[in-house]
Parts: sequence; structure tokens; C-alpha cells
Amino acid sequence: MKVITKFSKKDLWTIPNILCYIRFLLIPAFVVLYIKATTPSEYLRAAVIVLISGMTDFLDGFIARRYNMITDLGKLIDPIADKLTQASLIFVLIVKIKWMYLLLVMFLLLQVFLVVAGLIMLKKGRKLNGSKWFGKVSTTVFYAIMLILVALPTLDYRITNTLMVVCGGFFLLSMLMYMKEYIMMYRGLKIKKGGRKEGSR
Repeated sequence: MKVITKFSKKDLWTIPNILCYIRFLLIPAFVVLYIKATTPSEYLRAAVIVLISGMTDFLDGFIARRYNMITDLGKLIDPIADKLTQASLIFVLIVKIKWMYLLLVMFLLLQVFLVVAGLIMLKKGRKLNGSKWFGKVSTTVFYAIMLILVALPTLDYRITNTLMVVCGGFFLLSMLMYMKEYIMMYRGLKIKKGGRKEGSR
């Protein structure tokens, strides 16, 4: 409830937040288009939805930072829109790509780790300030590969598998780098506590 009280009516209608709402609406539109697709042009339409979603993701962050439109509401809904979009892409591709479930497992492991590590650090009074460069690179690679897989469902299985390995590799790299960040944060807290104890003697 405390989080909700921070939102104002003005926050609801900022341009970045409106773009975020659009991303939410694009999720069911993409899912329906892709599942029903049977022809190359229909798969291409589904890919266009993915492209538009990726563009709105970039634009809402850029506009929020460039024109000082960062809001507490935006900080809450932006990552939710990101994760739901990514999850929907993987889930629908599982239907038509044999080994896609392995990518889903890696995606879920990364998200669970980020949530658990974030909550632990939050209880200790610290939090990670925004997404890191390696997280952004991983997300960019993910969208690029998903766009290819959605638009070109008849790709040779060897190319498809290679693209999934690349995507999984970036997921793994991102998780390892975030682990390093959280370990450094945790060590920093221990050093601070140690310093306080020595100072109190």
C-alpha cells in the first residue's frame, strides 16, 4: 500500500508510462497472432508486433531519462512489462521449437535469482540501482534472436539451435555478472558493519 500511495494521477499519463501500457497490450496481440499464424506473412505480422514492443521499450526509457519523466509507477511497471513480454515470447515459441524449453528454464532461473537476491539486499537496506549494461546487452540479444525466430519459423534447425545457444549464453553471462554485483554489495555491507563495530569500541 505504501508503494501505491507514492503514485499521483499525473504519473499515470506520462509518455513513458503510456508506452509501457502499450507494451502490455501488445503481449496478447502477439500471442494470438503467432499461435494462429500459418503463412509467412502472418508470422511476419507477429514479428512486427515484437519489433514495435522492443521500440516502445527503448523509447519509454529514453524519454523518461532525457526529459526527466522518471516516476515510481514507471519503475514498477516497466520491468513487469519487460518480463511478461520476454516470457510470452519464449512460451509461444515452445509450441513450435523443440529445445526452446531449455531457454525457458534459463530465463526462469535468472528471474528467480534476481528476485531473491534483490529481496535479500532490500531487507539489508540496499538495492541495485537500475539494470546494468550486461543486462541491457542480454535483453537486446534476446529480442533480436526472438525476432528472427518469430519471423522465420522455417529456419534450418541447426541455425535455430545456434541462435538459442547464443541467447542462453547471454542469459548465463548476465546471471553470473549479476551474481558478482550482489556478492560485491554483500561484502560491502559486511565491511561497513565491521567498521561500525570497531568504531563503537
